[in-house]
Amino acid sequence: MGTVALQAVGGPYMWNPQWSSAVQRISQGTPPLVVSSVKWLEDELELNALHNPGSRRGSGNEKVAVSQRTALSAALGGRVEVAAMSTISGVKATYLLAVAFLEIIRFSSNGGILNSGPNSTTSMSAFSCVFEYLKSPSLVPAVLQCLTAIVHRAFETALSWLEDRISETGNAAEIRESTLSVHTCFLIKSMSLREEHIRDISVNLLTQLRDRFPQILWNSSCLDCLLFSVHNDAPSALVNDPAWVSTVRSLYQRIVREWIIISLSYAPCSSQGLLQEKLCKANTWQRAQPTTDVVSLLSEIRIGTGKIDCWTGLKTANIPAVMAAAAAASGANFKMTEAFNLEVLSTGIVSATVKCNHAGEIAGMKRLYENMESVNERDFGSTLTGSGGGLSRLISGAQHPRPKKDSFSEILLTRFVRLLQKFVYIAEKDGEVDKSSFRVTCSQATALLLSNLGLGSNSNIESFSQLLRLLCWCPAYISTPDAMETGVFIWTWLVSAAPQLGAVVLAELADAWLWTIDTKRGLFASEVRYSGPAAKLRPHLAPGEPELLPEIDPVDQIIAHRLWLGFFIDRFEVIRHGSVEQLLLLGRLLQGTTKFPWNFSRHPAATGTFFTVMLLGLKFCSCQYQGNLQSFKTGLQLLEDRIYRSSLGWFAHEPEWYDSKNMNFAQSEAQSVHIFAQFLLNERVDAQLDSKGRGRENGSSLIKLKDQYHPVWGHMENYAVGRDKRKQLLLMLCQHEADRLDVWAQPFGSKETSSSRSKISSEKWIEHARIAFSVDPRIAFSLAARFSTNPSLKAEVSQLVQSHILEIRNIPEALPYFVTPKAVDENSTLLQQLPHWAACSITQALEFLTPAYKGHKRVMAYVLRVLESYPPERVTFFMPQLVQALRYDEEKLVEGYLLRAAQRSDIFAHILIWHLQGESCAPESGKDTASAKNDSFQALLPVVKQCIVDGFTSKALDLFQREFDFFDKVTSISGVLFPLPKEERRAGIRRELEKIEMEGEDLYLPTAPNKLVRGIRVDSGIPLQSAAKVPIMITFNVVGDDCRQDVLALQVISLLKDIFEAVGLKLYLFPYGVLPTGPERGIIEVVPNTRSRSQMGETTDGGLYEIFQQDYGPVGSPSFEAARENFIISSAGYAVASLLLQPKDRHNGNLLFDNVGRLVHIDFGFILETSPGGNMRFESAHFKLSHEMTQLLDPSGVMKSDTWHLFVSLCVKGYLAARRYMDGILDTVLLMIDSGLPCFSRGDPIGNLRKRFHPEMSDREAANFMIRTCTDAYNKWTTAGYDLIQYLQQGIEK
Repeated sequence: MGTVALQAVGGPYMWNPQWSSAVQRISQGTPPLVVSSVKWLEDELELNALHNPGSRRGSGNEKVAVSQRTALSAALGGRVEVAAMSTISGVKATYLLAVAFLEIIRFSSNGGILNSGPNSTTSMSAFSCVFEYLKSPSLVPAVLQCLTAIVHRAFETALSWLEDRISETGNAAEIRESTLSVHTCFLIKSMSLREEHIRDISVNLLTQLRDRFPQILWNSSCLDCLLFSVHNDAPSALVNDPAWVSTVRSLYQRIVREWIIISLSYAPCSSQGLLQEKLCKANTWQRAQPTTDVVSLLSEIRIGTGKIDCWTGLKTANIPAVMAAAAAASGANFKMTEAFNLEVLSTGIVSATVKCNHAGEIAGMKRLYENMESVNERDFGSTLTGSGGGLSRLISGAQHPRPKKDSFSEILLTRFVRLLQKFVYIAEKDGEVDKSSFRVTCSQATALLLSNLGLGSNSNIESFSQLLRLLCWCPAYISTPDAMETGVFIWTWLVSAAPQLGAVVLAELADAWLWTIDTKRGLFASEVRYSGPAAKLRPHLAPGEPELLPEIDPVDQIIAHRLWLGFFIDRFEVIRHGSVEQLLLLGRLLQGTTKFPWNFSRHPAATGTFFTVMLLGLKFCSCQYQGNLQSFKTGLQLLEDRIYRSSLGWFAHEPEWYDSKNMNFAQSEAQSVHIFAQFLLNERVDAQLDSKGRGRENGSSLIKLKDQYHPVWGHMENYAVGRDKRKQLLLMLCQHEADRLDVWAQPFGSKETSSSRSKISSEKWIEHARIAFSVDPRIAFSLAARFSTNPSLKAEVSQLVQSHILEIRNIPEALPYFVTPKAVDENSTLLQQLPHWAACSITQALEFLTPAYKGHKRVMAYVLRVLESYPPERVTFFMPQLVQALRYDEEKLVEGYLLRAAQRSDIFAHILIWHLQGESCAPESGKDTASAKNDSFQALLPVVKQCIVDGFTSKALDLFQREFDFFDKVTSISGVLFPLPKEERRAGIRRELEKIEMEGEDLYLPTAPNKLVRGIRVDSGIPLQSAAKVPIMITFNVVGDDCRQDVLALQVISLLKDIFEAVGLKLYLFPYGVLPTGPERGIIEVVPNTRSRSQMGETTDGGLYEIFQQDYGPVGSPSFEAARENFIISSAGYAVASLLLQPKDRHNGNLLFDNVGRLVHIDFGFILETSPGGNMRFESAHFKLSHEMTQLLDPSGVMKSDTWHLFVSLCVKGYLAARRYMDGILDTVLLMIDSGLPCFSRGDPIGNLRKRFHPEMSDREAANFMIRTCTDAYNKWTTAGYDLIQYLQQGIEK
């Protein structure tokens, strides 16, 4: 009861428990103390006389009146000051005090429900009594103010009664929700009353009730009342008052619109499901007027991933996973690859129609069967034998006796169970489930379940349960986005049409979710081969053994999990205030999800989904402050710690990129992380207060932990302090990740969000590093990788590594922090740990072979162990670097590895010998003579070669001799042709080829060992254009030239190609095979199905734009646009490669186009610091983007077209992806620095290559740099000038 109000009554005997209970029972049946205006006067005169018998006029005793007004003010909780009651006499004050006591007591009994009994339909809200006072005519302002305050005090009493029962379960919870629903419905109906002040109070109280108990937003009865009852229950007098009709309708429309928008902003799936049910009901009832109003309202409401005007801020519906689930629940066939705006009306009507149709199909089949039962016994028997019996045999294999009334439902249930089991079987056999068939079957099965809800037959219970379970589990088994969209649709349908099934559906879905954890699916595919770039770039750029990639793309299963998760968040918002049982089911799901941080997939495409799971977890944990889960506070705090641990664990790996074919995917990923970070930020401010504004209780055993072992964090000094520091670290990492993903999603965004945040001090960086290392050392290494230019952070991580060296030997990323040139110079004792260290990537190992590490024995032993841990075929790619490492191999360790690997693989041996021969050459005339070290290197090469040859078996030796002899004859043709005039060279090629004979059929192309040489077409030899040599092309793609520099350039291009493919970027590069076979000669794979731009110019006078139209059709045709797209993706790929490698001599003879429009760069004779014309560097653009190229890339001509934006976006993404693996690319180039290649002959090639990566820039700054680079290269005059020079000097077509 309202204790404050009752304090106004003296005497302790009044309110003992028995008396209180009796008074409450009396209040239930007491009518409102409403009096007429005449009665007011009579009572006042009579009571005044009683108060002061000596007064002839009955003016009363003012002292008593003041006392009564004071008591009244206290009873109203101070809502009305005593001074404001000066016009209220003592008699009226006494009357109002009695009203206050009666109504407050009435609301304290059963929460204000009158006539409550077994049948809830007879229940009536006590507001029906309290509102009667407000209907009294001619109320003076002071009295009206007091009566209004009485209504609010009664309302507060009802709220207290409801909040005291917020943690109730079972029948008590049902009573609470029923009470809430009855009050809500009454207030909704009261909005149509004639009295304006009552309408205003109704709206005010309804708003408060909705804000305090949001579950009424999705209460079916309340929504029915809101949508359909206002007009139907209005008195007939409305017809005679059009102005009032308009006023009420306007109010009604405002409240309905507000109600629907708020419900959609929190739970768009459930809200749409309920609206679809109500549309079906409106159609069934054929209630024209309210239906018209509802339609007019819904037609104005849109939700989606496009611009939303309905709501702003961190609403649940702004979570991408929730909006994706909302699209699925709508039943609309949206393309999730694009932003969408969902019209609530149109999609609701369509889905309601679909549901009604399926329900009609089931009802029709049942009705037909019931009609068949009405025939006589003999006819029925024959019908069963001919039809029903056969169907029964199909299901159970046995003939059933005459069916009972509900047997046909049993037959249908069993049939749908088998149909769904068939879909599961197809999915388990890796078959493709038909999307439309699965959706129709699930929808029909859902309609069948709903039609069977009211039958209550025991014989159907088992089949009913089995079908319900399959409807919940099938989408999880199939694990595709299409199947999950169907799942969200039918689950929403089930819980909207039958709220009583909510707990059962959620229990099954929670079990299915935990099953995906056990079976490592989608978000929980934690095996390395599902990790995307980290798996695909092994072992060249990432540490670890190469693994077979999965047959099924893990991204589809991750997207399926994201849809599923959106449905869970939607349901959480619906049940968080109303159903403790269902909340505990979600708690079980979250406990199982976060139990082990390593359960999650590390694929970068899982980032948004992962942090959405964590967001749901934190939202769930916040329930400990709202009251209904306060008894589970310790468990919720433990869950919160698990969530923080898992969230920090996500950052235990270096950041990766991933580009999806889904255009909207990158934006949704960035938004998902941003919303999680924003929730963390807001939680830091609000966590100390619960929903009632009380200070957070710190009495938990977890909060008081000190110098003890925590089940999540291990040993700790102070739980509260450590918790805040971990949260600060997590917030900083999440904000950085959100900014990083936003750059990928919006490359043209100009904002630098991180600059707007407060700067982090050196002390704070050190604290972050220590906290990260204490949670997981890998988080500290990832932190240092994200902020690689922060000296304080790097120094602290180095110190932590040295202090905990024994604990991190399984982490290759720790190597750069203690294996340094300085450590080698000092012969640090830390290097003694290398024999026990996990293997790093090959490029990381190559860095340790450079002169800076001086061939330190322990470092070299580690490097060789790393190389030998990988198959020789994987190491072959880096053969040029390994050959160069022989220059510094004083202990002959590299030589020993090469000889051992050559014995393991003949292909490795052959490639090694080709490269040894390629290095065995004297300096060209005019160049500096080799140093003594180079002389010893040159002397070593034939020795190593001979050791390899001596190790061949007789069979291997025979193949080696035939292979090398054959290609030595082929590559020597170039030298024979050099003295000949150009016009005689083709005939010379034919003569030389005719002299060559093939010995055996097992010769292979050195650039592609899997391709065997079957013969030579002697008439196919073509001399190619080159300033220094005479390269030739013959049918099996062999060219003679000095190509060692091309090998290096194409190694980098090959690494870039691997990086682009690993992150899902649709960029095209063609790293054709190149192999040096001897001094000034080599084998180069010619790009198939291509012709150079200069050759294309020989047959037409037009530019590329005209040539593409000739070859692929008119502009706008599918073939032309496909070719244009191929040109864009290849131009962007080579733009990134050209920015890094700086290839010059980019005339039209060195640009090839294949038969589908893709660009390929060839001839890398001038890269890094060198350029033609004595290094005059005339080609000042970072890459070639001539006028004719921009015509294809940018039809607008002013860098405003969609195709230009696509090109620049791809360039930005390619550059960002390459920056992630900067060290691996640099290490590949670094080991070649003493090779004598021309590209290392001047300047600082390694330093400048590093600068072009711009490691000091943030991702947004790097994106803006790449955009400026593209703009600078756009039709630059030096590009056109160089083409003109080549045309005038060499005759190469412009």
